Amino acid sequence: MTLKTSRAVGASLIVLASAVAASPAAAQAAPWTLHEAIGAPDNLKLSGSLRARYETLEGQYRPAYGDGSDQGLVLRSTLFAELDLTPIRIGGEIIDARVYLNDRGSPTGTGDVNALELVQAYVAADANDLFLTGSEASLTAGRFTMDLGSRRLVGRSSYGNATNAFAGLRADWSADAAGDVTLFYTYPLQKRPSDRASILDNEIESDRQNDDLVFWGGMYTTPKFADGGKLEVFAFRLEEEDSPRAATRNRRLTTAGGRLVRNPAKGKFDYELEGGWQTGETRNSTSAADRRDLDVDAQYLHLEVGKTFDAAWSPRVAFEYDFASGDESATDGDYNRFDGLFGPRRPDFGPPGAYGPLGRSNLNSPGVRVEVVPNKRWDAMAFYRALYLDEATDSFASTGVRDATGRSGDFAGHQFEARARYWVVPKSTRLEFGVAKLFNGAFLDDAPNATGGETLFGYVELNQTF
Repeated sequence: MTLKTSRAVGASLIVLASAVAASPAAAQAAPWTLHEAIGAPDNLKLSGSLRARYETLEGQYRPAYGDGSDQGLVLRSTLFAELDLTPIRIGGEIIDARVYLNDRGSPTGTGDVNALELVQAYVAADANDLFLTGSEASLTAGRFTMDLGSRRLVGRSSYGNATNAFAGLRADWSADAAGDVTLFYTYPLQKRPSDRASILDNEIESDRQNDDLVFWGGMYTTPKFADGGKLEVFAFRLEEEDSPRAATRNRRLTTAGGRLVRNPAKGKFDYELEGGWQTGETRNSTSAADRRDLDVDAQYLHLEVGKTFDAAWSPRVAFEYDFASGDESATDGDYNRFDGLFGPRRPDFGPPGAYGPLGRSNLNSPGVRVEVVPNKRWDAMAFYRALYLDEATDSFASTGVRDATGRSGDFAGHQFEARARYWVVPKSTRLEFGVAKLFNGAFLDDAPNATGGETLFGYVELNQTF
């Protein structure tokens, strides 16, 4: 398919989405659900989704791809079912994630393509009044996805096409008076295919899990404080080794931290303070020749203070600050670059996929976010960030751009992003538009492997849930 033809396809999707949004019949339609359509019993949950997103990027920042352009028609379908045989639940979910209109020069990877994958297949047992009257508990075994706390370190991807999933055991317990506890021992699913040719061809290959990659830990959340806030504390352990199928950095990381949060409410201030420390050992690369274990000492921090005004459109203005440590030196025997584990990047750092320059590594970034909700159908957001490196000699965030001498400085530039969403059919059909612009600072212009291209990214998305 030629570039001219593929761009025409993207434009057609924009026109189609706009037509759907403008349709009076669509705006008045009641949500269609699979559960009701087939007359499923009350103890059987059935749901699914279909999503199509066209993405376009000009001015590639990735050193391996030059200062060019990229695009993609990103498709994702899901189908979920859960049978409740109290106190036992049996569930499963299939995700089909594919990308078209891209080419051999596209950075499409395992976060974008995961065709026809069984990401959930579990059995869960529920119990009430365990240890404390009024408590609820569950034990889940099999394959499942996880959202823990803010989702910054462990979470299911919503914007991203493929998602993180795990195989193992998870135990949850909660009580109003005592708080919530989650414990887990899992083998993260390693997405397949992983070779570039198969990814670009959207080949179907089952994900794998084995004892070469283990992830376990726990989280405790307090009951709400008097002001509506709550405190979370967590500790996670990742243990990774080389296998016959894949060379790794042999990460053995312990990540511990906490989060203090009060959610936004009209007419009130809200806040969020989250941070963590990472220790353990890792290697600097996946090369078989690299046998040197480095001591890990890394940190991250997220600070947010906002207010939702009691006014038309419910505007919320928030100051945000994100920090993630970078590696001080490649030769000092320590490793200081924070590892973001299994956390989605979209909520804090903008769209991943074809865009995605920012991540929770070697980043020092203040910003301001503005959100509005004009009515029940529309919401919009605009977000500005200033971008600095924590360590001038390390690669910046997720870009791969690096100046090992540090002479290019620590100012990477600015990022602006905006998004608008509209419920064509409430709780069923949603249209979304988004744009992100990366303005280069001295580092992204002068680093030895920098492309020098200022990146502009845009997308339009139509999402149908049923």
